[in-house]
Formats: sequence, structure tokens, C-alpha cells
Amino acid sequence: MYIVRRACALIVILFTMNLQAQQKTVQTEQYYLSGTDKDHTVLWDFFCTKGRNAGKWTTIPVPSNWELQGFGEYTYGRGPKKIGEQGLYKYTFTASKAWKGKNIFLVFEGSMTDTEVKVNGKLAGPVHQGGFYQFRYDVTSLIKPGAANVLEVKVSKVSADQSVYRAESDGDFWAFGGIYRPVYLEIKPSSYIERVAIDAKADGTFRVDVFTGNVSPGSAMDVQIQQLNGDKVGSIFSTSVNTAEGRTSLSQAFSSIRTWTPEFPNLYEAVISLRDKSGLIHTVHQRFGFRTVEVRRHDGIYVNGNKVLFKGVNRHSFWPESGRTLSKAISIEDVNLMKDMNMNAVRMSHYPPDQHFLDVCDSLGLFVLDELTGWQARYDTEPGRKLVRELVVRDVNHPSIVLWANGNEGGWNTALDDDFSKYDIQQRFVYHPWEKFRGTDTKHYPDYNYVTNSVLYGNEIYFPTEFMHGLYDGGHAAGLDDFWNAMMAHPFGAGGFLWALLDEGVVRHDKGDSIDTNSNSGPDGIVGPYREKEGSYFAVKEIWSPVYIAKRSLPETFDGRLEVENRYIYANLNQCTFQWKLMSATSPFLKNITATVNATGTAKQLNLEPKAKGILELSLPADWRNSDILSLTAIDPHQREIYTWSWPIHSPVEINAEYLTSASAAAIQVSESTGSLVIASDGIQYFFDTSTGYLSKVVTPAGVVPLSNGPVQAGVAHRLKQFNHRKEGDTYIIEPVYEGESTFMVKWTFSSGKPARLDYGYSQKGEADFMGISFQLPEENITGMKWLGRGPYRVWKNRTQGMPFGVWEKKYNNTVTGESWNYPEFKGYHAGIYWVQVQTKSAPFTVYIANENIFFQMLKPLRPKGAYNEFTNPPFPEGDISFLQAIAPIGTKFQNAKVMGPQSQKNIMMNYTPIQGTLWFDFKTSVEK
Repeated sequence: MYIVRRACALIVILFTMNLQAQQKTVQTEQYYLSGTDKDHTVLWDFFCTKGRNAGKWTTIPVPSNWELQGFGEYTYGRGPKKIGEQGLYKYTFTASKAWKGKNIFLVFEGSMTDTEVKVNGKLAGPVHQGGFYQFRYDVTSLIKPGAANVLEVKVSKVSADQSVYRAESDGDFWAFGGIYRPVYLEIKPSSYIERVAIDAKADGTFRVDVFTGNVSPGSAMDVQIQQLNGDKVGSIFSTSVNTAEGRTSLSQAFSSIRTWTPEFPNLYEAVISLRDKSGLIHTVHQRFGFRTVEVRRHDGIYVNGNKVLFKGVNRHSFWPESGRTLSKAISIEDVNLMKDMNMNAVRMSHYPPDQHFLDVCDSLGLFVLDELTGWQARYDTEPGRKLVRELVVRDVNHPSIVLWANGNEGGWNTALDDDFSKYDIQQRFVYHPWEKFRGTDTKHYPDYNYVTNSVLYGNEIYFPTEFMHGLYDGGHAAGLDDFWNAMMAHPFGAGGFLWALLDEGVVRHDKGDSIDTNSNSGPDGIVGPYREKEGSYFAVKEIWSPVYIAKRSLPETFDGRLEVENRYIYANLNQCTFQWKLMSATSPFLKNITATVNATGTAKQLNLEPKAKGILELSLPADWRNSDILSLTAIDPHQREIYTWSWPIHSPVEINAEYLTSASAAAIQVSESTGSLVIASDGIQYFFDTSTGYLSKVVTPAGVVPLSNGPVQAGVAHRLKQFNHRKEGDTYIIEPVYEGESTFMVKWTFSSGKPARLDYGYSQKGEADFMGISFQLPEENITGMKWLGRGPYRVWKNRTQGMPFGVWEKKYNNTVTGESWNYPEFKGYHAGIYWVQVQTKSAPFTVYIANENIFFQMLKPLRPKGAYNEFTNPPFPEGDISFLQAIAPIGTKFQNAKVMGPQSQKNIMMNYTPIQGTLWFDFKTSVEK
């Protein structure tokens, strides 16, 4: 028996090994002629007809855009007619002898644009027109197995078809030339599976159309569904091949499947096998997800029966050093950036992306709106029909794709609307970006009033496929909080898509490797060309957090309980983790700005379904008020941080108290001269101009601090009426009296051993861009700043979200958002300041603040260059540094801030009630400890 069992086992092993070997040989072989991405290329012979390095044969890496390799001309769309260079490519490869008798297909994943292909001197097929689409030729009869083969390709940057040129190259994005995506051969058996199209519903219903070639009658098709780890799901199901139609349909129902959503992107694999009497012929593996998409008129967009709100962004395929030649690593980085901003959707603007980008959207989880190219100009019907087929056939099986877009902003050909369904087994909805179409309204760049009117009167499903244009530092998150609240209230709302993810800045090798954004056409992103994060990145992250906490400050009665709202579509909050942290803020005198962690913990699990509200209990220790900062981090079911909220535990006066008292020192000395009053206290001299009442400079042992011409009321003119100063006990008081269009009060108090105290008050009538007080401090003297407050990025009135409370420090920079990318920008408004240390070339000084919700202005940002910048250049006080109770909002590329919602309006003093504030100026911090 032992020998028999061993023999049987050996037979099974041999059979399994033979089956595995057979399966390996019947799968499609992929033979790359080019490299696989921007980091893995293959040199081909190359000749450029015009522009840089033209007129000579050399080599070029493939895939690539030739402009980024030193050839031709850099061109941006919407300009004058370009020179329209051509690229001639040659590549020699050896075909395997084993390919004899098999079918060989030559595949181009993307070539910009008109592409003529020859193999061994013979045309592989008609010239392909359309630069963003995968196309292929059957080159079986042209390939010489076991011999050298010559591939010749001619690529024309400007299409001979004017509709293709207008749709693809004459648009608001860079127009690049070349074979910029991979090129490879697909080697398939003589009878083969051409492609498959899968429709897998959320209820477990599975259907697949299998398209075949050269299959004999009597053949069969098998399908096995399995998890990605290979575990089988159900049994194999089969049917006879429909050789007459060349398409075979199979269906099956499964129970207990896990659906695909962006929150839980569950994927499966279909193993589809063609066989005949002799055995297995060909096998393909196709990933897919079970999910159902419905567009319900006068209602919304539903996925798996749940109404969805797209929290999305538009994304170009772009990298500054390689143009549109990317890599899967970049796709992963970009999708993670979006997921980290709590986005759940992305619109492909304005062309289908790399296949690997869609693979990453499938696996990490993003809704995708896939788009036929057409930037304000459409394809003619004949070329358009071919390109619709190529788009849908390539992308049909991605569960992430929930809608198709036919062109953009008038770039749609209505004759093509129904062509998508010819190739889409799932019959996904086709919409027109920018238009009211088939019960949807995707109007671009609405103002706030349009959204509120749509909430009141609109009958269409509303989801603007471009809104909050992010030119420079405007848009994106500025005003988004107001817009999003209105959009969530829309009875037929389906969210929207910000413009855009990234700045399109090209490294110009012909201009000293500088980054060219075509003036301000390219700086449209939430992140820079190398994915540098702007302030809006963090504000979007908070506003679109699926865990919503409205509390901006902790009340005196706070007991560790927070009201939260579950804004997920599918997840219960019991699948999330909430971790709190108690910290003590560092001193302004310490070089190490890291806060001291006093205690950490995890909140009680909260069972809260989507759209529900509840109470999260932190269970803080009894001595939690001994700390300065409370932070709370929400972690999603996949261990990705959702957001970290933070709150100061104490008031500014309580935090700053220890810095405001010290041992008494020498008596205060006062001296007067013509036009000047000097106060000497603890080795510091304060100079006042008696003709204006303003501080004119401060002299410290370390040097002169040119803090001057203040305080003045920001944006309001006053005249000195009297310059009063007097001694009261151990203190000396300077109290100028001003007159003007509103009340303005200033009082300086000097006490030995304490920082100089400034009390101020003002009233203000009418609307104002900002409210507070200002000083002048020459920019050339400033080297940096350190502060306790919200940071590290600057804020606007309509974009205060995303900035945690803590101690921050940054050195001087002159960054203009989108023109340079040294973030965070140094200049601008900063929120929630408790104290700020201004670092200068002569001597640093620290200002302590007594009031809550104070903004600090650090200098004035440079005005951006280029057009469309009037709305993204908000007003600032005339002074260099200011302490403000109110600041200005910022607009977008197309809209003034005043049309962007309540948070974007100018400021109005309530009932003209005077505002009072207190600051302490400490000039004894010249040397940090």
C-alpha cells in the first residue's frame, strides 16, 4: 500500500506540474520593445525634423516626450500655430523562434499624436490619430521569428486631422510629442482570447463577455472567480464558445461577496480559459470588483445602493522632468495624496490616464470619471468613434470607473454619446462636463449664489466637474467650507471636483533647468510639480474629513466628550480608531520647538453609522488641564490618518503668564529731545516720535530693532491730537490721543523687569478688508519667525482650516505660490497666535498676546505675475507686521472673493462695539537658550 500511495502521489505531482507548465505557456506573453516607464527606458534611434537638435540621427529613450529629451519645441496649447515637428524612430529586435505559428500584436499605449508604424519596411496598418489612447496592430504576418526585425515609427506632433489637433493640442495644457507610453508585443496562441468585458454587480451577479479569435467550433470557455491571493470563490462555470459572433457570454451568481467601494476597495480576479478537445488553449486573468452604479434622475448617483458625494479633484498626467511619461510609483504617490486629503474621487482631465493609474485607483480606492479628450473642441465623428472604442475597450473592467465623460467644456460630439454603450457591458452613464445634460448639471466654476439657487430650484443631479479654481494660493479650500455645506444640502447633490491636483511646471533644459509653468497657466494645483503641498492641501483634508468635528475651541465645561458626525458613505465609525494626546508647549526661548507629550490614550469605540451624529468619549486623565494642547487623531479602517484636530487648553493670558513676570530691575529712565521721547528700561531703549505718537525704534544690547511707525489702526487714518506721557508709581505711561474717522486708543506701559505692555482699542464703521493694528519693520531685516498658534501655513479669512495648534518656526522666504515652491510660504496671515518671536538680523523680539483669535501678519506677499491674478492678490495692511482681529479672504482665478460665500465677505464690526487688545513686547530674547 505504501508503494501504491507513493506512486499515486507522484502521478498527482507530475500531473500538477504538467498542468502548471501548460498554463504558463497558454497565457499571453508580453515582450517589451520599449522600457516600462520614465525610470526604465530603452534607447531607440531617433531623428527630429524641426526645433532643437533637429536634422540628425541620434538616440532617444522610449518611452518619453521628446521635448524633455532636448528635441523639438516646448509648446503650450491655446497659442499660435506651432512648428509641428515630426519624430522618426527605429528599433531593431530579435523575435523568438517560439513565436512561429502564434498571433503577434504590436501595442502602443500612447503616442502623441499621428503615428505611422512599419515592421520590416511594411505598414502595420493605417496611421493612428489620437494621442492619449492605446492602439494595436496585428503584425503576425510581418514578424520574422528567429530573426532580426526592424520597427520604424513616424510620429507627427500636430495631427493631420484638424479635429484631433483642436481636441488634443490646442487646449489649456502642455502639448508634448513622442512615444510617451510603453510599446510591446503581445504573443498569443493561434486560437486566442482577444479581450474580456466584465459586469459584476453588488448583489453578486457576474457576467463576462469574452471576445475570441480564430476559434474552432466545439471549443469551450471556463471561468473561475478567485480572490487576489488565489483562494477560489465558487466553482468553475463553463459554456460553449460562440464562434459565429466571436463573443461568448457567461454569467453566474455568487453569495457572500465583498463589494468594491473607495472606502473598502475589495477586488477579485477572473481566470478565463479557452479550451478544446486537446486541452487548454489560452488563459487570461482579469481583476474586477463587485459594484453597481446607478444614476437616478431627480435624485443622485448611487454606488451599491448608497448615495455618493464625490469629494474629487481633476488630475493631469504629468511630471516636471518627463512630461506625460510617468510610472506606477507616481500613480501610487498621486492616489495617496488624494486619499490623504480625504478625497474619494478623481476626474481624468482631459484624457484617459496610464493603465497603472487606474489599477491604483482600483486597489487603493477612488471613484474615477474617465474622459474622452476634447478641450473646448470636439473630435469629428469618424476619428471620435475609433477613439471611444479604444477608450472603453481598454478601461471597461476597472471598478473604479463609475462615469464616462464625452469631451470637456463644449468639446463633446453628441454623435458619440451612445457609442460608449456599444463597448461597455456595464452601460455606465455618459455626461458632458460643464453642461446640463441628461438630468445632470456639471457647471464649471459656479459662484456661491449659483450653488444656493441650485439647492433651491435645481432639478438636475448637481456635481460641478470643475470648481474652486486653484490659481496660485486662491481657490481650492478658500471658500470650500461654505460651498461644501451648501452642496451637502442639495437634494440632488453628488459632490464635485476641484481644479486641480498639481501645478504643471516643466523643467526647461533650454532655460537653465528652470521650471516653466507657461506664465500662470500651469500653477493650478493643490500641490506643486514635485507634489509640494500648499496650505489648501491641509484645509481640504479637514473640510472633507469623513469624521466631522465642528468644535473650534474647548469650553470651560469641557469634559472629554466631543460631538462627531459620520460623513462616510459606507463605513461605521466603530471601524475607526481615535487616539488623543496631551502636550505642553515649548518656550519661545528654546531652540527645540517639539512639544512635550504628557499623556496619550485611545477613545472609547463609537458605533456610528454613516450620516449619523454621536458623542466620542476621550476618557482623559483627571489632570488633563495641566497640559497646554489636546490633539485627537482619527485613523481609518486601513490605518490611514483621517485628520488630527488640536485645541489649546488654556487662554493666551494663562499660557503667557510665566513670561510676563520677573524680578524687579533698575528704575525706568525718561529723556526728551526735539521730536523724540526715550524710555530706558532694563537695558532696552524705546524711542517715540512725539509728532506722531508712534514707536520709532528700539535699541537693545544686541542691536537696533527698526520697529517703527506704529501702532496704527490698520487701514484707517488718524491724526495725533496730543502726545501724553506720565509716571505713575513704578511705571511710565505713554498715551497719545488720536482723532480721525473712528475711535483709536493707544496706551504703552513700562514697568521695570517686565515686557513693555501695549493696550489698544478701536472702532470701525462700514466694511473692512482687515481690522487691527500695524507696525513697520523693514523686510530686509527679518530672517524668520517662531510662534505658538496655528500653523505652519498662512491662512485667509475663508481658509482657516487645516492648521493644527502648536509651536512652529520657519525661515524667511519670498515664495509666490505656484511660481516657486518653498512651502510653507513665509509671508501672510497666521491664525490663533498666542505669542510670536520675530527673528531679525539685529536682535529677535517676542510679542505675547492677551486675546484669543488673533491673526498675525508677517509682511506682504509679492503680487503674482501673469493674467487672472486680480482675485488671488488679497489686500494687506500697509504695515509690515500686524496684529489683527479680522483678515481678508482670497478669491479664485475666475471669481472675486465677494461671490464665494459667507466666509468670503469683507469684515463688519458688530454694533460698532470697540475692540480692545493687549500685547507685551519683550526685547530681551536676543540669545535663545
